Amino acid sequence: MSKSKGNVITPMEFLKEFGSDGVRYWAANVRPGGDGIFDVGEIKVGRRLAIKMLNAAKFALMQAEPRGPITEPLDRGMLSSLSTLVRESTEQFEAYDYSKVLEQSERFFWSFCDDYLELVKGRRYGDFTPEGAASANSAMLVALSTLLRLFAPFLPFVTDEVWSWWQAGSVHNAKWPTPQEVVEPIGGHDANAVHVFEQTRAALGEIRRIKALDKRPVKAVIERAVLPQRFESLTPAAQDFRAAAHIRDLGFGPTEEPQLTFAAIEPVPEPRV
Repeated sequence: MSKSKGNVITPMEFLKEFGSDGVRYWAANVRPGGDGIFDVGEIKVGRRLAIKMLNAAKFALMQAEPRGPITEPLDRGMLSSLSTLVRESTEQFEAYDYSKVLEQSERFFWSFCDDYLELVKGRRYGDFTPEGAASANSAMLVALSTLLRLFAPFLPFVTDEVWSWWQAGSVHNAKWPTPQEVVEPIGGHDANAVHVFEQTRAALGEIRRIKALDKRPVKAVIERAVLPQRFESLTPAAQDFRAAAHIRDLGFGPTEEPQLTFAAIEPVPEPRV
């Protein structure tokens, strides 16, 4: 941009339309020493990320009881994975590679929303046991606190707003998270739970893919699902997986692709005259 040529773009109209967090998101994606191409589409992505953070926080906070020990494999695996993200982000910030921190944090956050929250939604609502609900609630609050602090340098306004909903002071005065802090409630990093978490996420992705190819709704009920044996390690989280994928009967067998038998669609009764 050149002032003499008159092609300078001021950010005011974009700040008004998409918010400061969206514009800051675009700027933070420019790597240190790199040239940034002005991209309104990327600003829109930042705004969408901020809105998603508001919605995810509302879900986590609207029913934060009961709380208790974090015992479920998916909860333990999610927090162990989050602790790895915190460690890597801290190292990258110390190396001034802030755009890499944003990239990895954003990838984790979208997976957290699309996979983890969907997998534990039924258990969190108390569909199974009070202990299972308490485990999910406690894990969600640890994750929310950590993610808000990770995103605070990039989305300062939305993170501070969400922080004020349930914490005193400002997120910008809070301590930077540590890997030890994240896994302290589960007694340390749980590698086995991470494996269960990753396998369950991968299997859920396969079910979603098949439903999409078959042009079936996400909530289409599966009467019987036989997954390849490589997914058998998700068994400790089978209850959460079946609820999220809407599977009535789950098994594993020597097959390359998941074999799904969908439930018959009940006919809609004719209205009475």
